[in-house]
Amino acid sequence: MTSAYLRQSLPSTADLPCSDDTPVDDEDQNLLPNLLLLLLNSLWAERMDWFFGVDMAVYHTTGFNARVPVVPDAFLSLGVERKKNGKSRRSYAVWEEQDVVPMLTLEMVSHKPGGEYDKRMDIYASLGVLYYVVYNPEYWNRDRHQPLEIYKLDEAGAYCLQIGEPYWMPEIGLGIGRYQGEVGGLAQEVLTWYDEQGQRHWSAEEQASWRAEQAEVAVSRERSRRKQLEEILRSQGIDPDSLPEG
Repeated sequence: MTSAYLRQSLPSTADLPCSDDTPVDDEDQNLLPNLLLLLLNSLWAERMDWFFGVDMAVYHTTGFNARVPVVPDAFLSLGVERKKNGKSRRSYAVWEEQDVVPMLTLEMVSHKPGGEYDKRMDIYASLGVLYYVVYNPEYWNRDRHQPLEIYKLDEAGAYCLQIGEPYWMPEIGLGIGRYQGEVGGLAQEVLTWYDEQGQRHWSAEEQASWRAEQAEVAVSRERSRRKQLEEILRSQGIDPDSLPEG
């Protein structure tokens, strides 16, 4: 916990950079985390106790300088306001969030290694992030790791690689994993959320499309049923068009 004295001397997020101004290496570093956020906005639309940041600075007091942030590709905090005092956050300072640290952080490995398997892992462990997810779809062989790795912080404060995908995180109430999806009309591997049974959560668009398909199927079945009924009536010498309505 941050002491009251130290808290008074810490800067406000209004005076701190919102990121580290490091450009992303490819479009997926913004796209895939934002797809996770969009799905959460649908799944947890009624909940106001969470925040999901994408490429946002996380300021903390476990490093050598509270003004030097760590900037995950994405992170999830529970038990905080969706909107800080009704406004959008510029950055996330642990001391302004009742000392709530992110429960999950996501790092996406690109052509230039960024310490995802050592330096950043140590930072998140010191910070107390429960789940650390490393997504490395292109360079996992180079780095001698798996394309997707989920680490959980143990009681000794060390990360342990977890087994299974999708991987269920009971403390969060979500699972995370990959699937072959379609983004903007193009086939692509996507990170997404799963339920406890390992079923992928559908996006709002997928749910709307499924409902439309089901409605179309229902209409088709009703037409088929009416046609069969009319054929039965005609076989008995009854003109279905001459029947009274009602």
